[in-house]
Amino acid sequence: MAKFPVCILVFLLLQVSSSAQNITLTQDQIKSITPEWKGERSADGRPKVSDKFLERLKHISMEEAWGYLRGKGYQNQYENDWMVIRPDSVMVGRVVTAQYMPLRPDYDKLIREKGKTEGRIGSPNSWPIDVLTNGDVYVADSYGKIVDGTLIGDNLGNAIYAKSHRGVVFYGSVRDVEGLEAIEGFNGWIKGSDPSYIQQMMLVGINVPIRIGRATVLPGDIVLAKKTGTVFVPAALVEDLVMNAEFIQLRDAFGHQRLREGKYTPGQIDQQWSEDIKKDFLQWLDTQKSLPMSRKELDEYMKGRTW
Repeated sequence: MAKFPVCILVFLLLQVSSSAQNITLTQDQIKSITPEWKGERSADGRPKVSDKFLERLKHISMEEAWGYLRGKGYQNQYENDWMVIRPDSVMVGRVVTAQYMPLRPDYDKLIREKGKTEGRIGSPNSWPIDVLTNGDVYVADSYGKIVDGTLIGDNLGNAIYAKSHRGVVFYGSVRDVEGLEAIEGFNGWIKGSDPSYIQQMMLVGINVPIRIGRATVLPGDIVLAKKTGTVFVPAALVEDLVMNAEFIQLRDAFGHQRLREGKYTPGQIDQQWSEDIKKDFLQWLDTQKSLPMSRKELDEYMKGRTW
């Protein structure tokens, strides 16, 4: 199973790059693999979902996000069984991807030479960090390597947080976990930790499609990371996912309240609502002092729902 996505990745790089050793996709190439996004983009071409929806996504449960994506046909966007540096916190951000592979000297030489021509500085495992901006999450596939597979320690962890104010999702490992824990606000979803240094690995792509366990991830996706797992949301679906989940939360809050009051039976609440219940719900909304969205957004959203 592990060989299949690597073959697909190599094929993609050969097809979209003018030369196979290119490190990152161009703006136009990133746009070509994210055509459904119609909004603002980052300077590198990645979709730039607004901070407003990133903040609201934090309050969406993993089950709500997963269920929405499954309903849209995206059945391979979730991964779990993580070691989480701060399990009780939530991380949401725009994905910067990186692909690592076992070291092959001739190809690694090409990558390093290409990096020099692009003005990249230092070791290749620091190059993805250099492209991070505020709100980004560094997501890397290092094929689950733990010993000698540590992509960062606390030095690079500090650099990541300084640039992104987020953290990392690594299908691989880190070192200096105690040092990473000392970086206030930094978080990481990793497959393990080890005191060893990175060896016999090479970076082969930045902002290219990657595989994270069960999930396929594109640059500019939005990651929702919680202690139960990570879900990678296509940028074009984030706004509708958030609105859908927030509406369901309101429906559930109304239904639970009315059930406690004994006004309706479970059978009435759990099936398609009658017109009287819908009217009651709208009146109930008027009594709520705090809504997760503006009332204008909610009214517009409800026009397209079948309830």
